[in-house]
Amino acid sequence: MSKLITHPSWLDAALEFCVGKTRQNLSTLSSFPERTESGRWLQTAPDQHGWWVGGHWVGLLWLAYAASGDPTLAAAARDWASRLLPQLSDKADHDLGFLFELGYILGHRLSGDAGLKPPALQAAGILSRRFNARGKYIQAWGALDASPDLRGRTIMDTMMNLDLLFWASQETGDQRYAGIAAAHARTTLAHHIRPDGSTSHVCDFDPETGAFIKQDTHQGLSATSCWSRGQAWGVYGFADCYRATGDHVFLNASRRLMVYLWPRLPGDLIPFWDYDSPLIPNDVRDSSAASILASGLLSLAAIENDPNLASIWQNRAISILESLWKNYTSRDTHEASLLLHGTRSKPHNLMDHGLIYGDYYFVEALMRLSNPSLCL
Repeated sequence: MSKLITHPSWLDAALEFCVGKTRQNLSTLSSFPERTESGRWLQTAPDQHGWWVGGHWVGLLWLAYAASGDPTLAAAARDWASRLLPQLSDKADHDLGFLFELGYILGHRLSGDAGLKPPALQAAGILSRRFNARGKYIQAWGALDASPDLRGRTIMDTMMNLDLLFWASQETGDQRYAGIAAAHARTTLAHHIRPDGSTSHVCDFDPETGAFIKQDTHQGLSATSCWSRGQAWGVYGFADCYRATGDHVFLNASRRLMVYLWPRLPGDLIPFWDYDSPLIPNDVRDSSAASILASGLLSLAAIENDPNLASIWQNRAISILESLWKNYTSRDTHEASLLLHGTRSKPHNLMDHGLIYGDYYFVEALMRLSNPSLCL
């Protein structure tokens, strides 16, 4: 069995750095941070109410509170969470999980404030209405009466929004939410995952019949390539589904995605933006894919029923985090983000910057090591 490392020597320093920089950012931000340019956060427009990334900033504040015990950070998290509430009137996006799981459910778990639960339940109800019963998938983008190409589109990222639905079933006793989440995960497993364990970012369906049409991409290299952040979403999301359902098909899916990606990581374990880029090793990395993968691996390790694999997943996560800490953090710089060298979307020429979701999952992974009971 692999030797299990539980508290690396650098962990406390990494958390102290992250909490300190989060405090600095809190004192300067007027709107939600999304990505950095020239070392400063680009903030979302106020009328976007956090866009899809607002929950990551609120979640980071909640984690900083948990790491420090500072009640002013909890107060800040509640204040910023309230700015997400107008998104409950937006029926055109699937990212309510990112927003309300991190902004509200995490806050409830860390603070004990039951008043944070109702908005998350409302978000789950809205998300459930995006389910296409014919195709058994959750529509990613666009209003429910949008054009057929939008009504038939699914993306790997949605795997991260399913936990909101599983939680709603636990809270309400209504198994419809969990049924929708499990059905979407099975559709993702059937159509996004290829025989070699790689994943496509996008799948398109006929929204009227539910028939699968094709794999595609939005932020990856091509319809047949493997976008590294999408692969990390899958490792994490399928582990969540296994925890919620106990269905081994989801555990095996998470494992398969790891078997594909691990040999394709470079020496420092921080993936290139797409595993099939012809420019490797001279292409940009995505530190956010690494932090998501590390946190997802720790989640997988916690539920893995094979003790040897559990220690492998945990030690691999720690190795990724150590590389991020030593080589990709902004310590000793004036950069506003915690992590450097993220790639939001190379096809859209958005690369080599800090990303708020990269920062969130980095700290979430550190907290999983420091105090696993505090995290989702």
